[in-house]
Amino acid sequence: MMHDQLKFKKLGIDTQQEHVVYMRSDCHICKSEGFSALTRIKVSNNDKSIVASLNVIESELLSPGEISLSKGAREALQVPEEAYLTLSHIPPVESMKFVRSKIYGHTLTFNALQEIMVDIVQGNYSNVDIAAFITGCAGKMSEEEVTGLTRAMVEVGERLDWGIPVVADKHCVGGLPGNRTTPIVVSIVAACGLTIPKTSSRAITSPAGTADTMETITRVNLSLEEMKQVVKKEGGCFAWGGSVKLSPADDLLIRVERALDIDSEGQLIASVLSKKVSAGATHVVIDIPVGETAKIRSRKTAETLKERLEKVAATVGLRLKVVLTDGTQPVGRGIGPALEAMDVLAVLKNETSAPQDLKERAILLAGDLLELAGEVPNGQGVVVAKEVLETGKAFEKFKAICLAQGGFTLPTFAAFSYQVKAEKAGTVNKIDNRRLAKVAKLAGAPDDPAAGVLFDAPLGKKVVVDEVLYTIFAESEGELSYALEYIANEKDIITIF
Repeated sequence: MMHDQLKFKKLGIDTQQEHVVYMRSDCHICKSEGFSALTRIKVSNNDKSIVASLNVIESELLSPGEISLSKGAREALQVPEEAYLTLSHIPPVESMKFVRSKIYGHTLTFNALQEIMVDIVQGNYSNVDIAAFITGCAGKMSEEEVTGLTRAMVEVGERLDWGIPVVADKHCVGGLPGNRTTPIVVSIVAACGLTIPKTSSRAITSPAGTADTMETITRVNLSLEEMKQVVKKEGGCFAWGGSVKLSPADDLLIRVERALDIDSEGQLIASVLSKKVSAGATHVVIDIPVGETAKIRSRKTAETLKERLEKVAATVGLRLKVVLTDGTQPVGRGIGPALEAMDVLAVLKNETSAPQDLKERAILLAGDLLELAGEVPNGQGVVVAKEVLETGKAFEKFKAICLAQGGFTLPTFAAFSYQVKAEKAGTVNKIDNRRLAKVAKLAGAPDDPAAGVLFDAPLGKKVVVDEVLYTIFAESEGELSYALEYIANEKDIITIF
């Protein structure tokens, strides 16, 4: 063993994507190198290296000559038991000067943003550093900065080229419970013969993302090569963007944004468009739900976002159509991965109980995408999309894609549930989307796939006393209790007049 090495011991600690290294405070390296808690250090295993945050142990959990790593760090370095790891200081991260500059209100150039993205992807930023960058950009970002950030995020990852002139894609900016139109749109568009390699994020601040929902039905952690094979065979896919690493910086930013509960406009635009460019898309439809308690709260804000999306898209070579939709209430009944998946399947199977609002919105967006891509004449998109859905062609394509990705399973309900009932008779007049989504998150969504809310009180519905407004599902009694404690103090989630 060399003086800068320690023997690896597995402790089995999971810190998600944050790389953490564990050492004794009295080990010879901590003493000689002056390492202290939270120091960022370089850890190497032969030719593989990562940057990790140090956690200091003052117990017999490790011996002075041993070191341990968090699960993610161990997997990144591919460390076997009792391997010897090499430790060293890392030089100051130069791009942090640009982060500090942004915090103080200065504009960042493309080169500065590129340096930041490179350091983030290489693991040189801790979660605290990434949070500082996100917070610094949470205010106003210029159009040039957003374009620069988009380009920088594309350049630090893979970029696909499908070798064809039209590659379709669809995205929703989120902020509206349910609204799981993407799997339906992909199925319709792929059934029409277009190529639509859909990569989706997991939830940032919502109870479910498309990747979370689809994971209750099929495998979404596809490698880049697996994704290409599925698309080649079926024309479309439902892949988690983090597994194919098309815009790896975005996935790292999203993880911290979720913890901060921040999803700023500039980063939203860069996140969406970088994923589309990286996936090789040429024609994209974007859904922006607008409502008082949606992510985008006013028509004016939506129009501004629409304009900025279109301008940045043009600079990075995308043909884009932005659709402003109703964001005053949830779409469909399910809020949470498995419950939303049930809605998707009901629509695709043309079940009589399927939520019609989800069906109609999916048909609208699929029709717009078919027209944008030149597959059908303008004005005929909705007609064609509806026919493909109602004849069962979309469901057949959906199943084929799922099977090509590794399987097709049916989502299930969580073990524990509670019905929230109307305390008075009247008409549903208003729904607080944000607080309803929070109920689903407190119940465990999206980390517990079957957790969430089954909603049954759309605007305009007449209800009687004790009629069920929504049902909370949780995978443990404790999480169900969290949600119930919250709603006990929140009387106006659903307003009845």
